[in-house]
Amino acid sequence: MSAVDATPPVRVRPRRRGGWTALRLLLSSPPAAFAAVVLLGVVALALLGERIAPTGANEVSVEDRLLPPGPGHWFGTDDLGRDVLSRVVLGARVSLQVGAVAVGFSLVCGVLVGLFAGFHDGWLDTVLMRLMDVLFAFPAMLLAIAVIAVLGPGTTNAMIAIGVTYTPVFARVTRSAVLGVRESVYVRASRSIGASDLRLLFRHVLPNAAPPIIVQTSVSLAFAVLAEAALSFVGLGTQPPAPSWGRMLSEGRGYVDLAWWIAVFPGLAIVLLVLSFNLLGDGLRDVLDPQQRSALQAGKRGPGRRRGKSWTSWRCGTCGSRWRPRAGPRGSSTGWTTPWPRGRPSRWWGSRARARASR
Repeated sequence: MSAVDATPPVRVRPRRRGGWTALRLLLSSPPAAFAAVVLLGVVALALLGERIAPTGANEVSVEDRLLPPGPGHWFGTDDLGRDVLSRVVLGARVSLQVGAVAVGFSLVCGVLVGLFAGFHDGWLDTVLMRLMDVLFAFPAMLLAIAVIAVLGPGTTNAMIAIGVTYTPVFARVTRSAVLGVRESVYVRASRSIGASDLRLLFRHVLPNAAPPIIVQTSVSLAFAVLAEAALSFVGLGTQPPAPSWGRMLSEGRGYVDLAWWIAVFPGLAIVLLVLSFNLLGDGLRDVLDPQQRSALQAGKRGPGRRRGKSWTSWRCGTCGSRWRPRAGPRGSSTGWTTPWPRGRPSRWWGSRARARASR
């Protein structure tokens, strides 16, 4: 026996390209690509805001108060002479920070509650979901105001309030996904070989229940940004002198007729950020849903595909050319044609071919 024969075979795992395929499908959608570019820009502003902003957020210049947008101040100035562009740029950090921390808190708590409630039947499911129903019964804004009334106004307490508000949403989404996964074949096979409940939950159930949770995370980020702006607008969120888009809207509402730019530019920033999160959530839903993803992949393929359905083709026994049905209105077939310039068959030939296919 030679040394070559004694060498054990090497197992080579195939490369998984599912993540890159999903990313390409996501970026192939113009709305999702636009949302991704906008979000990257907002994140860059949040990280590099102090270096990009022309002036400080609270640099007051009384002689420059209520200046309209122009070369010196591209977004104008407010009633105290502060540059609106600088405050909008620096306010992006507050909105993203509150949204990310609040959604992260609600994601962790809601996913844990949904996992254990959906995986275990009986009293645990009943107790956990009835508790979530109690929280879900209150309007989101009213519950956030109630939590802040107990804890006090501030950015940190606003994060906690928004996180508590959106925990029941993640719990319900996770539980519904777990209920469809827990009786799968691979879960029962792992249980039969002695896998513990924690291993089943975090190794098999959670990864397969992740797509709806990811989509809900993107949508909840949009609502968290709106909630932070609303709380700051009524004076319960970010406190002055820290810049906040909602606080800037509250300060500019008294100058709408005199200086419209004080409230318009922070409002446009909120609209753009929320719209980007919603568009990204729609793109993620289409990519992570198996049926929608199959339709997208079929629609992105080359010749021989149309509207996600494959053409029925025929090969001529005499010349060897391939023929496919000619598309008519609403996807119907009005005859037969060839993708190569080898002539066009007659209607009689097409009817005979269709009759032959139906036998």
